[in-house]
Amino acid sequence: MAIKGSLKEASLPDVIQLLALGRKTGCLAVADRQNFGYTYFDDGRIIYASIVNRRDRIGDLLVRNGRITDVQLRAAVDQQADDRDRKIGEILVELGHITRAELEDHIRVQVEEAVYYLFTWNSGTFNFEAGVRPEREDFLVSINPESLLLEGARRVDEWSLIAKKIPTLDIVFEVDQARLHDAGVRLSDEQEAILTLLNGRNDVQDIVDTSGLVEFEVGKAIYGLLSAGFVRRVGTSATQQSERVNDARVEEHRNLGVAFYKTGMFEEGEREFRRVAELRPTEGNAPFYLGLIALRQARWEDAVAAFRSAIELGGARPAGLHNLALALERAGRLADAEATGAEAVSRAQKDAQPMLLWGVIALKREDHEVAEGRLTKARELLGNRPVPALWFWAAALAAGAAGDMPRAVAVAREGVKAFPQHSVLRNNLAVLLEATGELVEAERLLRAALADEPSLPQLSKNLGDLLYRAGRYDDAQAAFDRAVKLSPDLGDDLYFKLGNLAFRRRDRDRARDCWRRAAELNPGHQLARSNLEILDVPA
Repeated sequence: MAIKGSLKEASLPDVIQLLALGRKTGCLAVADRQNFGYTYFDDGRIIYASIVNRRDRIGDLLVRNGRITDVQLRAAVDQQADDRDRKIGEILVELGHITRAELEDHIRVQVEEAVYYLFTWNSGTFNFEAGVRPEREDFLVSINPESLLLEGARRVDEWSLIAKKIPTLDIVFEVDQARLHDAGVRLSDEQEAILTLLNGRNDVQDIVDTSGLVEFEVGKAIYGLLSAGFVRRVGTSATQQSERVNDARVEEHRNLGVAFYKTGMFEEGEREFRRVAELRPTEGNAPFYLGLIALRQARWEDAVAAFRSAIELGGARPAGLHNLALALERAGRLADAEATGAEAVSRAQKDAQPMLLWGVIALKREDHEVAEGRLTKARELLGNRPVPALWFWAAALAAGAAGDMPRAVAVAREGVKAFPQHSVLRNNLAVLLEATGELVEAERLLRAALADEPSLPQLSKNLGDLLYRAGRYDDAQAAFDRAVKLSPDLGDDLYFKLGNLAFRRRDRDRARDCWRRAAELNPGHQLARSNLEILDVPA
């Protein structure tokens, strides 16, 4: 299930309610100009949410609540600088400054605040991708979305008032100390927390970053002070030095690009990485991601060009070489893929992925013994880690092509056992079983796979082949017709058999059309041409 749309046509709370009622699992990505946020669902419950390019609030919240000190937070931030993928909270737990339970409580607050902030967006687009899970699953929560919808609606109403006085976060305010002192009023805890920060130099975003409060709390506190006349607007934040601004812009575009890529919004991701490439033309990071996006969109030659650029700019790193080899293989440039794959393997000798791809390349080059050797090595390199579906696919085909049918069937069975819902693996096992005479099990596998994934044309084609050989021509006809409807260019063999079936029914016109199509797809198909010649002989 994929849900896409505009926030002007459907509000985010309505979309979240739909996903909750449908008990959906996946990622809801929301984009509004240079803003991007995402919310992950599991069986209709929210398990994670975040805003890209928004400072991680966990450390600030913990300092504010007295759980850690500024010194401890700074030490964690310094460690994070060496590994940007690690979260502050994770580091604090490892350092023993907080417990895992305390971190989970604060993560829940941060997730709720991220969702509330997303509720304030009334323009932009949303995109839900089913089945997508967070990269890290060790710090997830479980929140009933309905509990957030009421509070979110209240905050949206308040934000609409706050935004009239604080339309952007770059506004700078200053406290009227004399007036505040003379009034003798009691301020809220949030107002007390930000009072010294309203100094005529910090903008609202600075106050959010420094105070440990979230945007809503800071906005509400300033709105109250403004309404009472205790603070005044003195302008907007000064323009930073151009180099700092440029660095920030590059980081912003890069973060957005990564987020878009991970949530399947490839056109938006490509736009951001092209901007990074414009701002930093000598860096290889942007071309690398542009190559990944091109791969996901099946633009093989674009991917080849992008990865070559990434390697030229950033050096011949294993990841770049591996992906370049993959792009070359998909583009059908097997000789180049073989050479690039060899270099990738030589630079990452303990990594199973380059070796696995190198085995697939050998398989497609019909060098089956070499393919089996490389695939065996890839499995050794995996050790105790799960074996990917691609390995089972390739290893079964390599063994079958080498004539070792018992091993081919054994590997294919192991793959289906490991991935019981994988239609391609079930299809391959069925083809091998048919070849070894196990027709009943082969048909059962194909029909089960078709029930799960009826849009895969090869399943219908292979089921038709099995039924055709068994002499069950009516059933074969139905399977072949379904395959043609799904993929009109699936292959000459499909049309040749359809022609034979039509001829059996004495439908000469349909037989002629099918055999002619088979000859068009494969000009060397002599049987199809011979049958056409026979049809054209006068009775």
